[in-house]
Amino acid sequence: MSLPDLTDAERQAVIDLLHTPNLSMGNEIDGFERAIAKFVGIKHAIGVTSGTTGLHLCVRAAGIGVNDVVITTPFSFVASTNVLLFEKAIPVFVDVDPQTGNIDVCQVAEAVADLERGGEAARRWLPRKGAEHAGKLKSILAVDVFGQPADYDRLQPVADQFGLTLIEDSCESLGAQYKGRMTGTLGRFAVFAFYPNKQITTGEGGMIVTNDDEAADFMRALRNQGRAPGDNWLQHTYLGYNYRMDEMSAALGRVQMTRIEELLNNRQQVADWYNSRLKEILQVEPPVIVPDTTRVSWFVYVIRFIKGIDRDAIARKLIDRGIPVRPYFLPIHLQPYMMDAFGYREGDFPVTEDLGKRGLALPFSGKMTEAEVDLVCRTLVECLEN
Repeated sequence: MSLPDLTDAERQAVIDLLHTPNLSMGNEIDGFERAIAKFVGIKHAIGVTSGTTGLHLCVRAAGIGVNDVVITTPFSFVASTNVLLFEKAIPVFVDVDPQTGNIDVCQVAEAVADLERGGEAARRWLPRKGAEHAGKLKSILAVDVFGQPADYDRLQPVADQFGLTLIEDSCESLGAQYKGRMTGTLGRFAVFAFYPNKQITTGEGGMIVTNDDEAADFMRALRNQGRAPGDNWLQHTYLGYNYRMDEMSAALGRVQMTRIEELLNNRQQVADWYNSRLKEILQVEPPVIVPDTTRVSWFVYVIRFIKGIDRDAIARKLIDRGIPVRPYFLPIHLQPYMMDAFGYREGDFPVTEDLGKRGLALPFSGKMTEAEVDLVCRTLVECLEN
């Protein structure tokens, strides 16, 4: 599905590090954090072990706890919901925009108003079970789906009106811009992720970014076993975690950041090749980039088939011909553990379910050649014709 884009410079940085005694909490993580903060244009960058652990620390920093309510999206990777469940909070889903797959701002505003009103109005949005003791609405957790930012200029006023923390799951959107502003700067906290199929990679890893000084200190303490500034090695002010990014991963990320524009441009070129070829295939809808997205940061390339096409049958044919493809996303509310815990069922979020049934991720990375894109598109046409 994807290949990491690595050079000898990244490999040498890791080898050089292995000739030192500093494999954790050294100069490389400091350098990587500075590079991210400078690129995004933000005060604090905090390296962690994954996007998931970064989001978990944001949830803790937002004060989200048992039975607190958070509005979020069912069209995402499961981590954006799991981090709420870790704290025994209650995720309240709203459906998504049919073009971008990002959270539907009109529904967010309606849900916030109803949840604040309480009673029957609130029950309309709460899950069928598991929310009997639902407490205070605390936050909105938006996701930048497939590298395209959510509509933050409409989300932030809703959050401000009701005193909610806006958390930006930017794990798929490093380098994207919304109305000329970088993702990572659009909510109170944001998180990037660096899995091997992301825009840059550290193998595993993530980065929290924020302009909030107090929250940054708190999250740095939590990632380091709860050691607050001034604590010695065996003092722990908070209940914390071992969420530190290691020096090898940070060295890889630091060098990747010296190539960030090259990496983003390479991915844009591959997406452009796909766009030019797929627009001629009537059974396929290429990704839609809305005007507010002044720069999309291509994470995956997901097409949608028009209604009436059997997505799964086409996927099997492509795989049989050596083209790796994958459905994107399987709706979170239809994951077995979510159905068991909250009583969700098919039909609850029709737009999310429609996108989940029609979406297919094609092979995508910045290392793909034009000939490889041609092969994928040609094979797709043959499978559709057959």
